Order: sequence, then structure tokens, then C-alpha cells
Amino acid sequence: MSMQKLEKPQWLKIKLAVNDEFSNIKNTLKKHELHTVCEEAHCPNISECWNTGTATFMLMGDVCTRGCRFCAVKTGNPMQKLDADEPKKLAQALAEIKLFDYVVLTSVNRDDLADGGASHFTDCIKEIKKAYPEIIVEVLIPDFNGNVNSLKKIADAKPEVIAHNIETVERLQKKIRDPRASYKQSLNVLENVKKLNPRIYTKSSIMLGLEETDEEVLQSMKDLRAIDVDILTIGQYLRPTEMFVRNVVKKRSAKHSFFCSTPL
Repeated sequence: MSMQKLEKPQWLKIKLAVNDEFSNIKNTLKKHELHTVCEEAHCPNISECWNTGTATFMLMGDVCTRGCRFCAVKTGNPMQKLDADEPKKLAQALAEIKLFDYVVLTSVNRDDLADGGASHFTDCIKEIKKAYPEIIVEVLIPDFNGNVNSLKKIADAKPEVIAHNIETVERLQKKIRDPRASYKQSLNVLENVKKLNPRIYTKSSIMLGLEETDEEVLQSMKDLRAIDVDILTIGQYLRPTEMFVRNVVKKRSAKHSFFCSTPL
């Protein structure tokens, strides 16, 4: 089935502008062999963020053990490989970028690791806090398969914000996300963070444009507030290009029966 070609509105088209800040971030990442979700997820706002000296670092490599249909990050088996020097590289990169106020860390899912990579996440948080005690750290974490011990490791490192995304409304979870993720499990993650440390801000995010209804979005908001989630961000899902469908979705379809060969 071929995709229906829809023109994006002019206001949504962004020209790639590159300044010294952009080049500094790009060169620093390459030097330290670090990854950002900005690049790996093909974010259209990369120039806007990097030109102002901000970036979201993606820990534990660029290969995710899960395959959510909306995501452009590579799916595969990282074979338990981790860069033990990544925490120090990250702290050094922050110095070179001069990012000392607020840093956002996320990661790929690492179901190949016993604790889902929670210990590595913790090492990165601690290294940053040791180098820059005043910096605010936000972490966007996987669900760790609901493992509370893994969550406790993150909470004990005391980042100011722990985020975990429910991604979409409950009805669309199986259609959009990897089967190992679920609406209930994501809510449990956010609820357990508050139980572990009520002083940590919790945050989640939802995408619009996936055939959800207004009522379903409102119900998701109510579900998040019922477990004391502090912050909700709402984004716009952009339909993937034909190239993305050919190169990513169809490859995943061949490997995982739960993927459809056509985009949403």
C-alpha cells in the first residue's frame, strides 16, 4: 500500500540554520562518541535547539532493544555492550558545550541488561552532579520492565526530574508501542517514582495525531494526575516519510510480526 502524499504546512517547514553553537555541539559529540536523541530520532527541531546550545543526550548507545512504530531510533540487540567511560565523557562534554544549568538525559531501552541499564544511568547522573553540583538533571527513563529495584537506583541518584512517557492514549498502546510496553506499566513507573521519593518531579508526554479522541486525551490527563504526575508535555506526531517506511518499518515488519508494513 502506498502512502497518501500530504503537503506539510509552510509554518511547519524549518530551514536548517547552523551557527557556532551547533558546530560546537556536533564536534563535541563526535569527539567523545556520544549520542543525542536529537540526531538518532531525526528531530526536525535540532537546529533550533543546538543553535542555542541545548541538546538531549541519549545514553547506552544508539541501538534500542524495542521497536515502537513511531520511533526512528535503530532496533536491535546491543549484546550487553556499554561504554564504561560514558559518564566521564558526558561530564566533559557538558564543560565543552558550557551546559551547566539544566541537562536532559534519556536512553535507548536496554532489555539485554539485567537492570535495564539503571546502574549506568545512575553513574551518569552522579558524575554530572559531582562535576556540577548546582546543575538540574532531568532523566527520561525506560520502564525497566516495571522493575522497582531499577527505579530505586535512579531515584537514589536524586535527579530533579524523572520523566517517563506514556506516548499515547490507552486504546492505541498496542498499535503504537512495542508489546513489552503498556499503559498500565508506564503509569506504575511514574507512580512508583513518587513513592520512592515524593520530592522528585515526575513528568510524562503524549503525542497527538494518532487517531485518539479528545475524550481519550482528557482521560489520560486524569490518569496522570491521579498518580500525582507534576508535568505533562503534549507533542504532535508527524507521519513518517516514504523512505522511513521503506527503510525502517518494513524491516521491522520482517523481524517482528507485530509491525505493520504501512504507516499509521
